[in-house]
Amino acid sequence: MSGYASFAFWSVALFNFDHQRNQMSLTLLRFHPLCSILLLFCFLGSTCKIAAQKQVMRSIPFLEKAPRLDGDLSEWKDLAFHDGLWDLNRVKESAWYEPKRNRLNIDSLEDTTAMDLSASYYIAWDQSYLYFGAEVQDNVHDVSDSNHEPKRWYYKDAIAFFFETPHDTIPEKFSIGDHAFCFVIDTLKPDYGAWWRHGNAQQSYLEQPLASDAVEYSIQMNPWNRSEADYILEARVDMQATFMKDDAAMTTPKVGDIYSMMIVHCDPDGGEYGGHLLIYGQGDNDATWEEVQLVESIMVK
Repeated sequence: MSGYASFAFWSVALFNFDHQRNQMSLTLLRFHPLCSILLLFCFLGSTCKIAAQKQVMRSIPFLEKAPRLDGDLSEWKDLAFHDGLWDLNRVKESAWYEPKRNRLNIDSLEDTTAMDLSASYYIAWDQSYLYFGAEVQDNVHDVSDSNHEPKRWYYKDAIAFFFETPHDTIPEKFSIGDHAFCFVIDTLKPDYGAWWRHGNAQQSYLEQPLASDAVEYSIQMNPWNRSEADYILEARVDMQATFMKDDAAMTTPKVGDIYSMMIVHCDPDGGEYGGHLLIYGQGDNDATWEEVQLVESIMVK
């Protein structure tokens, strides 16, 4: 090949290589923004999905007929708010999970491979009352406390329903509008068995038993003949005597009202303080509690 021909050959080859490289660069330049746009849409989609999940407000249905409180929820549980079965594994997957507060004790001589605590919760309302129910499978029944005080329901097997009425955006810890109705799972029904933690305009963390005319509840132990520690709680609390006591901002409950809610399930299993499931919240700060809305009655298909 002559010098000229060789020069021409390599010139064409280099041109073709540069052309192909430039075409590839242009393709990548076009592809890169497309990838960025797709990634942006994926991110926005995920963000919107998470936001939508957080914005789903739970509904507490109205009861047309007041149930008989006998420890059997079959009369009304299908007409109430319920959110399936809760245990520690499910709480660990929730947005409000904190390992410091949500844990179950194994301090007594129990089978650590066995189911510890699982429960389904039910809530409804009518013109006078809030209704609470819980169906609980447990492995150890414990209502003793070595340093007992009436207000120390959280050292015993107990379920507490926390409410802020009405819901607001001000973070508070048992100031006015905050209420906890706490039920110790003791069939003897001691005077501290139905407890009320609340606040008013002058003081936070007021602690007192619920007045006998403001509460009614029933506890049935071993309802399924499975474990002596299993139980059903069925209760109602008078809203006029609690929510509307000394609170000018609270009006007669009606459809559309928005409250905040948390459930605290205590399960010490023979140990001291620490066995808890916190559901729909992260503690006494009412800003962490989930919003709920009072709605009309529901029809069972």
